Amino acid sequence: MARPPEKLAQSLEILRNLQIAEGAGAIRARDLSRTHRERLLRNGFLQEVIKGWYIPSRPDDVKGESTAWYASFWRFCAVYLEARFGVRWCLSPEQSLSLHAGNWTVPGQLAARSPRAGNKVTKLPHGTSLLELRIALPGVADRKEEAGLRLFSVESALIACSPNYFSNNATDVRAVLPMIRDASRLLARLLEGGHTVIAGRVAGAFRNTGRDRIADDIVKTMTAAGYAVRENDPFTDKPSLVIGVRETSPYVNRLRLLWQKMREPVIERFPKAPGPPLNIDAYLKRVNDAYVTDAYHSLSIEGYRVTPALIERVRSGTWNPEADEGDREQRNAMAARGYWQAFQSVQKSLGKILNGENPGEVADVDHGTWYRELFAPSVTVGLLKPADLAGYRNGQVYIRKSMHVPLNRDAVRDAMPAFFDLLREEPHPAVRVVLGHFIFVYIHPYMDGNGRVGRFLMNTMMASGGYPWTVIPVTDRNAYVNALEKASVGEDIAPFADFLAGLVKKRLAGEPLPAVPKASL
Repeated sequence: MARPPEKLAQSLEILRNLQIAEGAGAIRARDLSRTHRERLLRNGFLQEVIKGWYIPSRPDDVKGESTAWYASFWRFCAVYLEARFGVRWCLSPEQSLSLHAGNWTVPGQLAARSPRAGNKVTKLPHGTSLLELRIALPGVADRKEEAGLRLFSVESALIACSPNYFSNNATDVRAVLPMIRDASRLLARLLEGGHTVIAGRVAGAFRNTGRDRIADDIVKTMTAAGYAVRENDPFTDKPSLVIGVRETSPYVNRLRLLWQKMREPVIERFPKAPGPPLNIDAYLKRVNDAYVTDAYHSLSIEGYRVTPALIERVRSGTWNPEADEGDREQRNAMAARGYWQAFQSVQKSLGKILNGENPGEVADVDHGTWYRELFAPSVTVGLLKPADLAGYRNGQVYIRKSMHVPLNRDAVRDAMPAFFDLLREEPHPAVRVVLGHFIFVYIHPYMDGNGRVGRFLMNTMMASGGYPWTVIPVTDRNAYVNALEKASVGEDIAPFADFLAGLVKKRLAGEPLPAVPKASL
């Protein structure tokens, strides 16, 4: 008779095979025997979503934790809808446009269409739901598939979406419009359906974003065909940024639009920059003196349990990795050692910026070194593989408890150069501070360490304006994370700008850095 650990191993092997065959994200009850299903549920490797449907989970997740659900959301919905409707379904035109725009944020309610739908709402975990609508599908030529999800094509979605989508989701629409190179495919659908009002709205949207040629083609062609078209701008504002016609990456477009949208709210909220310090050596000494406080709070925010005593031993060179036995203790020690090495590298970057080099250029060139130093000790002792230092991630990553889904690995390669271009070209130091940190963690280019590198980036941009080195206290972690979530999910940068501005004002007023508990290892 198999022992309990062996039985659990058997169940895990079956779960693993299902994930390989079906893709992680959705497990049907019928795919597992009752014995295996109950064993996996009992040990925390499965979570029930709705009756008969489950997602993989981690046994160390806190009860009620949302991360597993948000990480599985899109795959679960794709598999669930496929099981219900076969190939005869697609997401709403509005949701299709958001996904085409590279916005994979988990929605509160996902709307899907199918001629076999029951016009009902299915409640899903953590306040999310699935609305299925009995509506005819667009033609096969007007549909496409991405990541297992059936979507309206960009052109058909623009025609079918509701008028208020343009104003309520302006960033998504403006990120998508440059993907349309000419009006031909739009016009074929507009003429076939005799969509005069929609033609006027779509033409107005293109003109609003500086695409006058496409707007004119739509209006003139519809008029020549005998339709009376009245052009109407569906947006409520005029963008200050015009996306070039050759820029077809929606991810890059979104970053540029978000940056432009968020600049003014940041400038309004942030204290005036003191300007370059007169005594660079004194500035760098104050940064060096902040090391223990910075390391303690930054690592604690990430969940590492490091003490001031460990941090001091690392700094003084009396740290002995062999004395830190046990997996968790060793990981904490490696994190502390890596932070020390990265901190030294960041100070070199500060020196370049304080001596007049472009801060965005310095961050672009040096941030990979900061990352490698953070994790080099973990590679040395075998906790990580050397390939983990190779650079930007090669897989999907999720942020704990966040509805924001970071960019896919291919989009990261497009987005990071665009991000550093924005940082390099930005004239206002406060914008570099706030959006430098926010956009970096929004992209989440690495599998791990994004928060630490983001805070290093924030402080190098602080130096570019003469602001003092600023530490985010671990006691403010919830406010910090919640502000980032509002910016990522709701495009509202004000809470994050207010949060950082409050910390900077305290430092400018002479308040000391946050306290560090006087604990020993």
